[in-house]
Amino acid sequence: MPRTAQTEDFQKKHEVKDQDYAKTIPCNQVSISAPFHWLALGLHDLIRMPVISAFYGLCFTAAAVAIVQLVQWQGTHLVIMPSLVVYMLIGPFLALGLYDAAWEREKGHKASLFHSMKAIGRNSTSQWAFAVLLAVAMIFWMRIAALLHALYPSVQGAPLTEFAPFLITGSVIGFVIASIIFSLSAFSIPLMMERRVDVMTAVFTSFNAVKSNIPAMIVWAFIICGGILIGFATFGLGMIITMPILGYGTWHAYHEVIKKRHHT
Repeated sequence: MPRTAQTEDFQKKHEVKDQDYAKTIPCNQVSISAPFHWLALGLHDLIRMPVISAFYGLCFTAAAVAIVQLVQWQGTHLVIMPSLVVYMLIGPFLALGLYDAAWEREKGHKASLFHSMKAIGRNSTSQWAFAVLLAVAMIFWMRIAALLHALYPSVQGAPLTEFAPFLITGSVIGFVIASIIFSLSAFSIPLMMERRVDVMTAVFTSFNAVKSNIPAMIVWAFIICGGILIGFATFGLGMIITMPILGYGTWHAYHEVIKKRHHT
């Protein structure tokens, strides 16, 4: 005979397994100074794994140099956004190798370049879905930017006040979209690689983790932007160092912020 449902049955909190679709994995609270610790750990990994770091650093550098050369060759800023879309597509896949190397060191294994390159296929379906999500977001951003050009002064040599609506509106919208993209992607790729979760679980978890640690993540976002700006300011050469450090640092950030699985 079936058991009568009790009130307690509806009050119990059942643990959801990682493979369940579109769940939000809990996160930890970190201090505002935590990003500097992640940066220090990333620098330590760079020193410990020079060959792997140099390989991926050069890959990031090659992509950055290609963008700079394309802009100079075309002589227009209109190719910047399409180029960044491509960069957003290849960037996460390059970072996978850095995450894998840091993960191997964390487990006490000797990291290898070949093993790190195989990380691309560890959860390829979700990773490609995420790459497409980023590309769609960037294309949407491009369309918004194109519409904002209606606010651009039509008179050559117009005073600065004429540019104010264009600059202010563009900056606000750009900040909002960039913040959303950063929140969705901050921890998604390492989460998909390590736990092989679906893309929705990854983005929900990442967004929740960023929302729960806004001060620390603002600092981390500025550090990431600084590293990328250094790279482009040096015509991509700086990325040989900055991108591996940021990649390793992101892995350590992920491990500190996202709660670990409890095996029963």
